Amino acid sequence: MRLAVVLLFASGLVACRGPEPPPQPSLTDLLAGIPQGRVRVVDLTHAHREGIPAWPGDTKPFEARIQARAEQAGYFSRSFCTLEHFGTHMDAPVHFPPGKTTVDAIPPARLFGPAVVLDVSAQARENADYRLTPDDIERWEAAHGTIPAGAIVLLRTGWAARWPDERSYRNQDSTGLMHFPGFSVEAVRVLIERRVSGLGIDTLSMDYGPSQTFEAHRVSHGADLFHLENLADLSALPPTGAFLIVAPVKLEGGSGGPVRVFAILPE
Repeated sequence: MRLAVVLLFASGLVACRGPEPPPQPSLTDLLAGIPQGRVRVVDLTHAHREGIPAWPGDTKPFEARIQARAEQAGYFSRSFCTLEHFGTHMDAPVHFPPGKTTVDAIPPARLFGPAVVLDVSAQARENADYRLTPDDIERWEAAHGTIPAGAIVLLRTGWAARWPDERSYRNQDSTGLMHFPGFSVEAVRVLIERRVSGLGIDTLSMDYGPSQTFEAHRVSHGADLFHLENLADLSALPPTGAFLIVAPVKLEGGSGGPVRVFAILPE
């Protein structure tokens, strides 16, 4: 199929203290990242429903109730209630540092951009607590070039293969401590220097499972980056060459919320 994209841009940026926020790419830059000719679209989103893995201690993270049935009312309708950080979701920068950007105030252009896929699935098979390192980024850049400003960096750990088995996905030990891969603080600082727009991962959190202080969250959000967590299988994406569309629910004042994520690839 041929793809036509129309992007509407909000005027102005949200004021941000601390590190310089990621750039807001121009329309020309965004369209230049979309492959020409025939393309395919890959959905990187798990279906939002009851029973999928939740953060330990979260109670009733999702509930749907039927409000009208077609047999009686002539139409079908439901209501639903969900936590902002459940299923495939976005963490807005305000999730940790106070005063940062809420999900509804993220500049729209930052929700579109080239996907950079860093694959640490082999390391994660050997060490469930593996964290992306600056050396991993350096090796990727030696093969593919410097990570471009405005990119959305996705960490493929292979953890999506455990979905939706909550026990396997959380991977808790006898003390209740979780074990899954994530980003190191040092790697996050390198990516901030590259001026990326956001980070994504196929686990419960972009901090690795044993983290108790969520320092990678704090450093990343402090630079006004958003996160995508519980992404679906990333194996169809190449290291570079895909274009990402990130569509969070626009919750006013939200710390995050459910998100639909699409990758556009050459067919």
